[in-house]
Amino acid sequence: MRHSRRLFITRLGLATALCASSARWAAAQLGSRPAADWIRTLERPERVSSLRIPEVIARLELRPGMTIADIGAGPGVFTLPFARAVAPGTAYAVEVDQALLDHIGVRAQEQQVSNIRLVLGKFEDPSIPATNVDLAFFHDVLHHVADRDTYVRNLARYIAPGGRVAIIERAEGRGDEMHLTQAQVTAMMAGAGFTQVRMVDLFTDKSFAIYSR
Repeated sequence: MRHSRRLFITRLGLATALCASSARWAAAQLGSRPAADWIRTLERPERVSSLRIPEVIARLELRPGMTIADIGAGPGVFTLPFARAVAPGTAYAVEVDQALLDHIGVRAQEQQVSNIRLVLGKFEDPSIPATNVDLAFFHDVLHHVADRDTYVRNLARYIAPGGRVAIIERAEGRGDEMHLTQAQVTAMMAGAGFTQVRMVDLFTDKSFAIYSR
């Protein structure tokens, strides 16, 4: 089976090919542009401002010493501020594209952020080298995953007891391959042992839900 080289997430896109049709869809969605083009797009100042990162951090109630996993970290626009918020804890940047991880590493060095760990994940598994993750974070990523149920079940193995998963997705999705309704996300998370504990009212064009085990 042929996997397309590409971005896991938001920010780029995390794609996993479960069958031939999913592989073709992933290739079309994720392989259309090189990492350098995505980095330029996703680091645009106006886009970063629209993400409301300080407010997201406040709603997530991040604290020093926590362990956080930024799933589909893209160029690291969330990873770096997350790392500062949880220092001296650990921020894992999870991606399937090594070029993106290399970029995050350079940014972390430039900004003297030393508590980021770079993780080259798999299409069906984040492969985080820890089982004590306090919070896993998805921003505009989950709809890019072909086999979402498998991915979320695998993710659950790395979450600490009482840990949380935060998912920001496009609001009022159509329920097709590239859109998820809030009901679909909640059902998917329930299948992996997570219960929705909070809906965060922050964006008008996105849903922001927090789940816990």
